[in-house]
Amino acid sequence: MTEEELDQRCGLYLTFRDLVEAGETWKKTGVANVPQQPDTMVALRRLAEDILDPVITKFGRLEVTYAFASPALTRHIRGRIDPARDQHAGHELRPDGTPVCPRLGQAADFRVDGACSGRIAAWIASTLPFDRMYFYGSDRPLHVSIGPQETRSVIVMIPGPSGRRVPRVRPIGWLIEEFWVP
Repeated sequence: MTEEELDQRCGLYLTFRDLVEAGETWKKTGVANVPQQPDTMVALRRLAEDILDPVITKFGRLEVTYAFASPALTRHIRGRIDPARDQHAGHELRPDGTPVCPRLGQAADFRVDGACSGRIAAWIASTLPFDRMYFYGSDRPLHVSIGPQETRSVIVMIPGPSGRRVPRVRPIGWLIEEFWVP
């Protein structure tokens, strides 16, 4: 991907650069974090158009805290990610030619300043197509992915006894009941 391609819009509001040069680890390292697979670019565009653009239109400017993650970037992140399941690698391949994440698609973590992530999650769940959504709390970034399965799975990350967050699958109705504000 060239510098010019990175600066192309992938939706109404964001560029590809906004999705590959995001997050604290990239900002610290500046490591090359560029998609190699054309299908990853397609997935980034779909994520922007199907999820991020509607969220921005409804709630205002958002901050992408983590989006595309190449193997080069994930080597710098310890313990907080699961590249084989989290869809941040898009359609990128391992050296043996298999997908880093067999779920394919693409994910982004984001927040909107001054907006409750629960309210945004409930709106997405009731309005938009998505594959998986990880909800970490009303004041934390929201993880949303698109993918070929479109499972519409909602996973709430609940603090366990040790303080480490434990995933609990919840029905979409729970999220909407808990946070919906029309």
